[in-house]
Amino acid sequence: MSVKNRKKIVMPDASHTQIAYEGIKQILFTNEISPGQKISYRQLADRLGMSLTPIIQALKHLEFQGIVRYEPNRGYSTEPMSIQEVQEIYDMRELIEVSLLPDVIANLNEDGIKNLRVLLHTGEKSDEESYLNECLLKDKEFHLTLASLSRRKIQVQMLRYLFDLLYLKYRAGLLFIQSEDPVGSQHRNIFNAVVSHDAEETCKAMKAHFAKIKFQALKSLGRMMAEK
Repeated sequence: MSVKNRKKIVMPDASHTQIAYEGIKQILFTNEISPGQKISYRQLADRLGMSLTPIIQALKHLEFQGIVRYEPNRGYSTEPMSIQEVQEIYDMRELIEVSLLPDVIANLNEDGIKNLRVLLHTGEKSDEESYLNECLLKDKEFHLTLASLSRRKIQVQMLRYLFDLLYLKYRAGLLFIQSEDPVGSQHRNIFNAVVSHDAEETCKAMKAHFAKIKFQALKSLGRMMAEK
């Protein structure tokens, strides 16, 4: 076949796929698609004002992350909840985050302290659900900002993936945790230990934080799954 007659391969626009990916993540985060629910390509395309191609490409990426699943002749659906998976996510997060703390303290500067301090505060408690969503996002950003101070890019990238897995699949159960026991005081304990450059106390505060949130998450999600 001559060069002239070859068909041009049209690749999906990466920017459109990224927009679709972020849009679907937001829909999952706000619990508009429940765990185990079938996903409609057309409804997502209409909702995001896009064609089907970037929607499908975005879903393939989410499938690779383990957030959605694909079944032949049935299409995509969200992955069902798993207590074992939540246990593993928290265990892996703790392993990574605690290991980064010496480097966090070594690289701590005024900008880092300022960024962390901002994330200790949430907005005014108005609409209950939006406030709790904000608490979840602040929790995520606090941990990622703290970890980023270590300058360990691979570990931080892994943490971002773990947060996506946790928050996009299990947000409803985690909201219950936030309403019963806000993590603000625990974050402040970690913050105070970090700015004091006390590695031992920082590790102690971080481990205590994980022990509490992991126990509450497993209890809350177990209750949710039992009620279904």
